[in-house]
Amino acid sequence: MCKEADRRPWGYYEVLSDEPDHKIKRITVHPGERLSLQRHRRRAEHWFVLRGEAVATLGEKELFVKSGDSVNIPKGEIHRIANGGPVPLIFIEVQTGEYFGEDDIERTEDDYGRI
Repeated sequence: MCKEADRRPWGYYEVLSDEPDHKIKRITVHPGERLSLQRHRRRAEHWFVLRGEAVATLGEKELFVKSGDSVNIPKGEIHRIANGGPVPLIFIEVQTGEYFGEDDIERTEDDYGRI
C-alpha cells in the first residue's frame, strides 16, 4: 500500500492519476466488506477488476465479477461493489466527467453509518 492511501471502513484507495478530464484510483476492498450504495451526478465510472471476486450492483442488476472483468457505470446510476470472497478485491476505477470530488457521492445505503 502506498503512503498516500485513503483509508475507509471497507478498505482503502490510492489515487493514481488526478487530471482535469479524469481521475484514476486503485481500490482495495477487504473480504466481507462492501462500498455504500451510491450514485454520482457529475461523473461516470469504469471498474476493471484486477484480483478477487465480487458482486457489483448496477441499478436493479447484480453482476458477478472476477479478475479481468469490467463494469461501466453511467453518470447518475446507482451502484456498489461487495467483496464476498476470501481475498482482498482490487480494482481500478476510472472516473470521467466534469467533477471528481468526494462530495459528489450520494449514498442511499451504507453499512458504516455515513448517510
